[in-house]
Order: sequence, then C-alpha cells, then structure tokens
Amino acid sequence: MTIRVVVADDQELVRSGFAMILGVQEDIEVVAEVGDGAAAVAAVERLAADVALLDVRMPVLDGIEACRSISAGSACRTVMLTTFDSDEYVYEALHAGASGFLLKDVRRDDLVHAVRVVAAGESLLAPSVARRLIEEYTAARVRAPALPVERLEVLTARERETLLHLGRGLSNAEIAAALVVSEHTVKSHVGNVLAKLGLRDRIQAVICAYETGLIAAGTPSGG
Repeated sequence: MTIRVVVADDQELVRSGFAMILGVQEDIEVVAEVGDGAAAVAAVERLAADVALLDVRMPVLDGIEACRSISAGSACRTVMLTTFDSDEYVYEALHAGASGFLLKDVRRDDLVHAVRVVAAGESLLAPSVARRLIEEYTAARVRAPALPVERLEVLTARERETLLHLGRGLSNAEIAAALVVSEHTVKSHVGNVLAKLGLRDRIQAVICAYETGLIAAGTPSGG
C-alpha cells in the first residue's frame, strides 16, 4: 500500500527537502506540498492523505490548529515539525491529535521511519516519553482535570487498570506482567480502551489518564 503524504511548511526549501526525501521511497507518495495550515487541511480532505507533516508555525492557520482540524475531520494522521524543542509545543500538538513530533533537523532515515510508523497506526513517541512531557506540563500549571472522571465509567475495572498503566508509560509487556495476563490480552484491553473512549492511539490514552485525574501530576511511573 502506498502512503499518501501532505507536506506543509511555510519555508519552501524545507518542505521541498522533506518532499524529496519522502518522494523517492517506493511505498510513499507526496501528494501535495503547501505553505500554510489552511491549505494543508484542504489538501488532506481533497486528496485523502494518510499522513500530514505539519510545521508548528505557519501563516493563515498554524500547525496546531491544522492538526486539530485534520484529526477531527479525517482518518489522516499527523506528525508535527518544528525547530522549537519545547515541552509545551509537544503537549499542545499531542493534545490536538498529533501522532508524532519531530524537530526539523531530523535525519532523513528517521523522517521516513516516522511516516511509516504513523501510517501504520502507531504513535511516534514512546508512551513513557509522552507521559513525562505531559506530567511536566500539568505540574507546571497545577490545573484541575480537563475531562470529567465520569468519562471512564464505560470501562471495565480491568480496562481502567490498563489505562492507568498506559498513563504511567508502561509497555504492553510491562502491563501484562502487572496484570498477570498475556500480552495478547493486554492488546485487547488497550484496543477496547481506545475504542470506548474514542482515542486515536496510546498517546491520546496517556493524555486522557491525566486529564480525567486518573493519574495526578507527580505520580511515580511504573516500569
């Protein structure tokens, strides 16, 4: 299957460079190169893209808002690109629905790998990394849960435990050990959690665990 990609960056040399790197891959087709967030949203919808690479700072519509629009309106997955190595940018991008986050000085092999991983339905950041970033963000702001804890009532007790472990950054193998079940069972629980809560991937599950108050900032991690 060919992965259809939209590259969005307001710097022509940057987006052309990324497009060139991706375009020579046999399993990737760059279907559009655009210079602002609004054009990226339109291109994703018009061309049925699988992955969108979005610069954080763009005119008309910035990358975070473009990501939020794309995530809400399509099955296209997004990877954010920026020169700013900031926890807040990472948090905002993930909260908007991004499946990954890369700095613009990423190596070409890592860029290609990122597109393939995200297109396959996985998240680019390890859950433990996402957990650490979100914990730092929430601890700095000491805010109340943004989502009602009642949202978790659709989960069984075991699924709620699974979400707790996801929020702590545990891998499937570590969750299996903690729950004394097989990894296959854990995969089923994770799938059920994502489906019942309407979450796109494990990163969104980490965010949900924090924003419902299931895990409080400062909670020790597992693993």
